[in-house]
Amino acid sequence: MTFSFRLLSTAAQRALLGLGLVLSAENIARAQSTPPTTTDTTQAAVSFPPASLPLTAPPDSARPTHRLPVLAGGLAVTYTGLLYLLDQGWYTGERSKLHWFNDAREWKQMDKVGHFWGAFHESRGAVDMLRWAGIPDRSATWYGGFVGVLLQSPIELLDGRDPAYGASATDLAANFLGSAALIGQQLVWNEVRLTPKYSFHTTSYARQRPNVLGKSLAEQHLKDYNGQTYWLCADVAAWLKPESKWPRWLQPAVGYGAQEMVFNDPTANAALGLRPYRQYYLSLDVNLMRIPTRSKLLRRVLYVASIFHLPAPALEYSSRRGFVLHGFYY
Repeated sequence: MTFSFRLLSTAAQRALLGLGLVLSAENIARAQSTPPTTTDTTQAAVSFPPASLPLTAPPDSARPTHRLPVLAGGLAVTYTGLLYLLDQGWYTGERSKLHWFNDAREWKQMDKVGHFWGAFHESRGAVDMLRWAGIPDRSATWYGGFVGVLLQSPIELLDGRDPAYGASATDLAANFLGSAALIGQQLVWNEVRLTPKYSFHTTSYARQRPNVLGKSLAEQHLKDYNGQTYWLCADVAAWLKPESKWPRWLQPAVGYGAQEMVFNDPTANAALGLRPYRQYYLSLDVNLMRIPTRSKLLRRVLYVASIFHLPAPALEYSSRRGFVLHGFYY
C-alpha cells in the first residue's frame, strides 16, 4: 500500500506537470501567432523567438488582463480536484498523525532529482502562462516561480499521514530548489539557459520486482529508477554573439543515473548480488526551442517535448565500469 501511494503521488505530480506545459504551449503558440505591430504599410518581417519562451510581456496598454481570472480559476479548480481525488479516491487505508520519514539515502537520490525536475518545469510553465495572461515579467517570475513547490509540496501532507511512510523533508527541499533554479535564471537572464531534462530506458531489474519497479512500460517510467536519467542542458548559443558559428540548436548536456537498485535497502540488494552505483554522463542535446517554425501545433509540441532529453551519443563514467562510450544513449 505504501509504495502504491507513493507511486500515485509521483504520477499526480507528473500529470500536473504535463497539464501545465500543455496549457503553456497553447498560450505561447497563441502569443507567437499574434501579428507584429508596425507603423509601416509594408508587411512586417517574420522573426522567430529565442530559446526561452514566451516572448516578453507586451506594454501595459496591450496586456490581455482578462485572461488572468480564467487562468487562475482553471488551475485552482483542476489542482484542487486532483488533490481531492488523490486523497479520497486512492488513500483509503488507516491514517495517522502527520509524521516525518528520512528517505534521503534511498534510491541514490534519483527520486529527489525527479522532484527537482518536476518543480522546475511546473514553475517554468506557470511563469510562461502568467506572461501570456499579461503579468509583467518580474511579477510573473515571482508569482509563477513558486508554483512548482506549491503544487508538489501538499502531496507530502498526504504522505505524512501514511503510517508506513511519512512526509519527507528532502522531497520538500528538492521541490524548493527546482522552483528556485527557475526563478534565479529568470531574474538573471530573463530566460531559461540551463534546463533539466529527463530520459528513460527499460532495464532487467523491473522483472525482478515488477510490483515495485513496474509491470508495464508506463509504470516503469515512474517506478524504475534504474532506467531514469536526468540531464542538465546548457543553451550555449544564449551566451554567444549572433554571428557565432555554433549551431544554435546544439547544446551540451551532463547526466546522472544509477543502477542495480531492486530494493532501497543495501542488505536486500546485496542478497541478490547487487551493489547499487551512480552513473555520470556527458552528451549532446537538441534545443527544440531553437527550431523556427510558423506552425502553432509544432510550437506546442516542441515546448512540451523540451522537458525530455533526446537520444544521442554519450560518454558514461561510473566507479564500477570506468569510462564507457555509448553510440546512441537514451
